[in-house]
Amino acid sequence: MHDPWAALRHRDYRRFLATHFATTLAVQIMDVIVAWQMYLDTRNPLSLGLVGLAEALPNIMTSLLGGHVADRMDRRRLALIATWVLLGCAVVLAVLAGFHGPTTHWRVSGVYGVVAITGIARAFLQPARTALAASMVSRELQPNAITWRSTTWQLGAVIGPALGGLLNAAVGFRGSYIAACGLIVLALVPLAAIEFRGVPAAGAAEPILKSLSAGIRYLRGQQILLGAMTLDLFSVLFGGAVALLPIFVADILHTGVWGLGLLRAAPAVGALATSVYLAWRPPLRRAGRALFIAVAAFGAFTIGFGLARTIWLSFACLALSGAADMVSVVIRSTLLQLLVPNHLMGRVTSVNAIFVGSSNEIGSFESGVTAKLFGAVPAVLLGGGLTLGVVGGTAVWAPKLGAVGRLDSVGKPEMPTAMRR
Repeated sequence: MHDPWAALRHRDYRRFLATHFATTLAVQIMDVIVAWQMYLDTRNPLSLGLVGLAEALPNIMTSLLGGHVADRMDRRRLALIATWVLLGCAVVLAVLAGFHGPTTHWRVSGVYGVVAITGIARAFLQPARTALAASMVSRELQPNAITWRSTTWQLGAVIGPALGGLLNAAVGFRGSYIAACGLIVLALVPLAAIEFRGVPAAGAAEPILKSLSAGIRYLRGQQILLGAMTLDLFSVLFGGAVALLPIFVADILHTGVWGLGLLRAAPAVGALATSVYLAWRPPLRRAGRALFIAVAAFGAFTIGFGLARTIWLSFACLALSGAADMVSVVIRSTLLQLLVPNHLMGRVTSVNAIFVGSSNEIGSFESGVTAKLFGAVPAVLLGGGLTLGVVGGTAVWAPKLGAVGRLDSVGKPEMPTAMRR
């Protein structure tokens, strides 16, 4: 019998989800306010792309180091340190929000600097948190645990942008950042209470450069994982419509900040509904095929958003793209945690973060540059079309990925014929 609550029966995993939810809320609020503030300060589409680049470059440069550290020390402690750094960033953003008039240019420059530091903090937080969660539950419960983790993130991604828009309207930029500070403090409480330490098994000492590249070396022979990461990388890189939402809201759909919050939450609304469905049903039986269909649907709905001219049609297209993306996230994350050994989890996760996490910010930069050159609508349409092309190319290049069957059987050794009877 499939137990949809299986992972939630572990107390430490519930604490993990609580800190994950509070941190997600805080980060989503900060993202919305930073994007809106920067566009109002500059009125330049390129500034939205530069915000993404300011976070992505430091993240990429430190991700391999973050994975190395996550495989060498107490993963809970590392997650605590990174979360404290995020709290400091939120405090500085609240201070910068008070700069007005002639000092506005200092605020713009300061925001870029703070965003860069959050990219470094995320480079250490992501592998530590992923490896910690992977060790909390048994192999059989990984698909269920990942679905609940994704559900928690999507719930925060639904509430966070809408809450950010409401906070901005009610208390302004500084008040919104202070609220984010409070949420990060709340996230630290359950994280500190987790009893499971997540210390990697001791292994042979490796030279630092060899250790840093271990995740890359492991992935070279993993067509399934590498294909899944490639799909996600390029779909997010080219399908970065969310980065251009301030332009669509202000200049095409002609709504206020409430519209920005609504549309920022739209992908998470679709993803949340899909994640709840996935939690209640048994693991996917033809996961590889489902992954290709989901990424193709993501590209198609991105094109639909670019063609939409009402806020509710735009909302529907973004919600459906989020639903498709959720299927991709669950499959890719499950493959990662089932196929990667525990002692390599931090380093492989850091490579995955470069593929997937940083592609959001680089995709924002790409979208900002394309919008600057050709306009916001052509940028979105081009991105959706390129995503569809990537699906076709990956299907040819990684046939093993398309052949993946039931998720909870991935990586298990084949049972001898005599034992099947």
